Amino acid sequence: MFEPRRLAAAEKNQLKGGRKMNSLTLIFAALCIFAIAYRLYGVFIANKVMNLRDDRETPAVTQADGHDYVKTNKYVLFGHHFAAIAAAGPLLGPVLAAQFGFMPGALWILIGAVLAGAVHDMVVLFASVRHKGKSLSVIAEAEIGKTAGKVASVAILFILILTLAGLSIAVVNAMFNSPWGTFTVFATIPIAMIMGIYMQKVRPGDIKGGSLIGVVLLFLSILVGPHVAANPTLAALFTFSKKQLAVIIPAYGFAASVLPVWFLLVPRDYLSTYLKIGTIGLLALGIFYVHPVLQMPAITPYFFGGGPIIPGAAFPFIFITIACGALSGFHAIIGTGTTPKMIANERDILFVGYGAMLTEGFVAIMALIAACALVPADYYAINTAPKVFATLNMATVNLPDLATQVGEQIQGRPGGAVSLAVGMAYIFSSVPFMKGMMAYWYHFAIMFEAVFILTAVDAGTRVGRYLLQEMLGKVYAPFADNAWTPGIVLTSAAFTSAWGYLVYTGEISTIWPLFGMSNQLLATCALIVGTTMLIRLGKAKYAWVTAGPGLLMLPICMWAGYLNITANFLPKGLYLLASMSAILMVLMTIVFVEAFKRWAVLLGIKEMVTDRYGDKVLALVQEQADV
Repeated sequence: MFEPRRLAAAEKNQLKGGRKMNSLTLIFAALCIFAIAYRLYGVFIANKVMNLRDDRETPAVTQADGHDYVKTNKYVLFGHHFAAIAAAGPLLGPVLAAQFGFMPGALWILIGAVLAGAVHDMVVLFASVRHKGKSLSVIAEAEIGKTAGKVASVAILFILILTLAGLSIAVVNAMFNSPWGTFTVFATIPIAMIMGIYMQKVRPGDIKGGSLIGVVLLFLSILVGPHVAANPTLAALFTFSKKQLAVIIPAYGFAASVLPVWFLLVPRDYLSTYLKIGTIGLLALGIFYVHPVLQMPAITPYFFGGGPIIPGAAFPFIFITIACGALSGFHAIIGTGTTPKMIANERDILFVGYGAMLTEGFVAIMALIAACALVPADYYAINTAPKVFATLNMATVNLPDLATQVGEQIQGRPGGAVSLAVGMAYIFSSVPFMKGMMAYWYHFAIMFEAVFILTAVDAGTRVGRYLLQEMLGKVYAPFADNAWTPGIVLTSAAFTSAWGYLVYTGEISTIWPLFGMSNQLLATCALIVGTTMLIRLGKAKYAWVTAGPGLLMLPICMWAGYLNITANFLPKGLYLLASMSAILMVLMTIVFVEAFKRWAVLLGIKEMVTDRYGDKVLALVQEQADV
């Protein structure tokens, strides 16, 4: 069983002393590595591995309907795709992984984003474009077989449930007993609705006007926040316990899934895009100006296990803790969802797929810096429950002063969101003309993170509802009709209840490792499916590009899953989480076995055939054979 380990005196000194690293070194390293990777490795994959061509028409052209399939400028599509994939993972994962020191997380982000994450995002987008914009499970069925496709559908539903639970529990830990933060987050919901009504009913299509309304109202909500917290009556209205928020957030997810997409989901995307791009830009400038020293050592005593935040040792848990910043299966859902239906030219896959993932890797690096800029004892005090921190033999340094400056009780708020917000607020408030504004920046950061997360919650819940309707529609046909109101309500309620139950009963130390393992298993599945497609397309000599990271992550995910079950879930009596882990691992094993069998068949083919574009391939599948 994983238990937090009490540090010896020498180990405490290791956290305090030693040479500190300047954050600018890490920033410049990331910029250089990502730029070189895009120019060399990304272009190599685009030209040699995938053979992206200008003359191959994309689904946005061949199936244009003005609704889902729409040719879109690559810069506009880049913004849409980045906003969709950049949920809370690249923000919270690196913060939690700082437990092991800044070096393990930085290395996994830099190497993983280049060789695994960006490759994954690019190959799933490529596969979906070649398969008429279809989802990953449909692609798996076409490339591997019906069994793989059906099993993948169930596995994806499981993973979505775990993903939404993992993201939501971080919001709960950030907002409980915080009236200022809760008010600003809740304010984004009516603001999004006002934007939706304006852009749909008052001035249809006026995106600029709607965005301006949203930005102004967001700014006002931040200014009003401290006055709400100072008024006892208003503060009581926006003060909730963890259990209350664990009910409120799933209820919000249900409403977002049932309401018309233009009323809440679409305007929240606009709000999210402006906040993401603007805040990330400001954080980058703040780090360049302040260039904070990383207080966290390169390697902490918890590298080999016994940490209070993430159970187990850095290997294998670093790979599943930092999910979206280095490699993420959630991206496969986006990359085979809306984005492939809007690719105007195959050559844009490099910029949108590979480029957006590298950008997310850079976001993860900045989140890691913000967390590691805190004194280690303060970092652990924020990210562990008070009872757990009391066992660590540590004493806080700046935490009381930080709490006074932000105007909140910040100790004992696990999940990464609060420590990231404190780190961001510290950086922003260190700029000369922003001194004394730490409370505002802290609550702005909390709202920024919550909008990141809630955007994924409402979009993910809607996708989960679609998947559940599709599955139940094979049993009872009306469920497959997305306009059938009873079906919408019932499937939304069932799906929301599933992940809401995990939020209500779970904690970050159990839910996040499970989310990370399942998320990385889905990414591994996507890489294996992509490898199968490359082999079929006659690119077996380049299959190592996707097979390498896929086959590396497969045993790592299974090992982490095994450790989760035997040392984290079963000793705590968490039999539901243990069962979900085991079921998911079995489902993915079936997909992998079917894929390996398909590899053997394809590699045994001696004569190639010609597809309708004149390319030589080992075999045609239905999507490729259709004219």
